[in-house]
Amino acid sequence: MAVAVGAGGALGAAHVGVGHALEQRGFRPDMIIGTSVGALNGAIAAAHPGRAAPWLEHVWTRLRRRDVYQPGFPASRAGIFTDRGLRRLIARAGLPARIEEPAVPFTAVAMNLVTGAPALLHRGDLTTALLASAAIPGLLPPVGREGRTLVDGGVIAYVPVPAALRAGAAGVVVVVVVPTGPESSPLPATAPPRRAGAVASPAGLLLMHRPFERDLAEVSRRLPTVVLPTGRDVWPAPWDFRRSRRLIEAASATAGRFLDDLRVSGPGLYRAEDGPAAAAAAGHSAAAPATTRRAPRLTPARAGL
Repeated sequence: MAVAVGAGGALGAAHVGVGHALEQRGFRPDMIIGTSVGALNGAIAAAHPGRAAPWLEHVWTRLRRRDVYQPGFPASRAGIFTDRGLRRLIARAGLPARIEEPAVPFTAVAMNLVTGAPALLHRGDLTTALLASAAIPGLLPPVGREGRTLVDGGVIAYVPVPAALRAGAAGVVVVVVVPTGPESSPLPATAPPRRAGAVASPAGLLLMHRPFERDLAEVSRRLPTVVLPTGRDVWPAPWDFRRSRRLIEAASATAGRFLDDLRVSGPGLYRAEDGPAAAAAAGHSAAAPATTRRAPRLTPARAGL
C-alpha cells in the first residue's frame, strides 16, 4: 500500500486523524510519498510506523502559527519567514539523519524552481528534503540541494498522486490518497459570483482542483486508488492552527468508518460518493459511513501490511 499525503499548511492536522484511523486498523504502508506538510507528517509516520498518530496529535494540538512562521531578523531576502520553526519541529520528531533510513520507504516531493519539474527526494539528508518540500515560495526560503533550487512541492502536486507511481507504487496493491482542504473535495454548486474577491476565490480553487482530479483519473486507471475522507467541507485558513483538534477528530471518525465499509477489487477510484455537506442535507452526520461500489473487503493482510 502506497500512501500519498497532500499539502495544506495547518490543514495537515487532518492527516493526523486519518493516521489514527489507519493505525487503529492495523494498516502499515509499503511506502509514503508526501508534499509540503504532508512530507513532514509522512516522514514521521514512516519513521515510527503504527505509533506516529498519537505523537503527532500531541504536537498539532499545541502548535501555533508563530511556531512555524517566524519572521527573520533582518527579514530574509528569499522569504518573509525563516525556516527556524520548521527546523525545530523536525529536530523534535526523532527522525533519522538520512531519508533512506525510516522503517517505511519515504519520498518527499519538491519543485525545481528553475525548471518547474517535480523533484522526488528519496536519498540524502532528510531535514533539507523536508524543508525543501515545505518551502512555500515567497514565505519560506528555497533550499539548495544537489545543484537545484527547490521549493514547496504543493505548487505542482497538491496531493502527490502521480509521484506515487514514479516512486515505485506500480507494484503495490493500492494507492491511498490523504488530501486536505477544499481543493481536494468535490466542488459545491454555487451561483456565479459577482464581486472581485468572490470571483478570484473559486477561480483559484478550480485551478488546484482540476489537476488533482486529473491525477486521480490517470492513476486509478492503473491501480486501485482510495481517497480517504476527512469529514470536512468547511476549512480554516491554511495558517490557522487553532482548529487542529477539530480537524483531527473529524478525520479520524470519518476515515475510520469509510475504511470499515471499504471494498476494493481491481483498478478504479474509491471515494465517498457524498461529501459532508450532502450527508448533512440528507439528515446524516458528516462521519456517516461512505458507500463504495466494489468488493471484496480490503484488509491489512490483503494490502500487504
